[in-house]
Amino acid sequence: MFQPSQDDVRRFFSAAYARWRDGAPLDPMQALAARWIAEHPEYHAELADEAAAQAAVYRVEDGRSNPFLHLSMHLTIDEQCSIDQPCGIRQAVELLAARRGSLHEAQHEVMECLGEMVWASQRSGLPPDGQAYLDAVRRRATR
Repeated sequence: MFQPSQDDVRRFFSAAYARWRDGAPLDPMQALAARWIAEHPEYHAELADEAAAQAAVYRVEDGRSNPFLHLSMHLTIDEQCSIDQPCGIRQAVELLAARRGSLHEAQHEVMECLGEMVWASQRSGLPPDGQAYLDAVRRRATR
């Protein structure tokens, strides 16, 4: 399994941003990233300075959101939907997007569910509960 380091992730998004900004050809993964980078202009300055990105520390206590984590979560949800894992996530995300009128807004809600699943897993020491995650997304999609 591919497990990129923090530096790898930051380099990837900075490079994808630079190629997208400059109109250079993108590989398939960069093209997926560029789609979400375009949706987040508030991150462009941070993505543009790779050296600063490598050195940045994003702490919740400081009120800074981590653009690399946020963009990674968009890609994670895209991947989950493309392979429908957990089974049913594609349909739940599509329904949520239809209800919200925006895939982007739907993904932000799915991120909250994904984050809750990861937090619960870390707290309990148990594997992530994909069914609880799916159920949380479905609840949002049906209310």
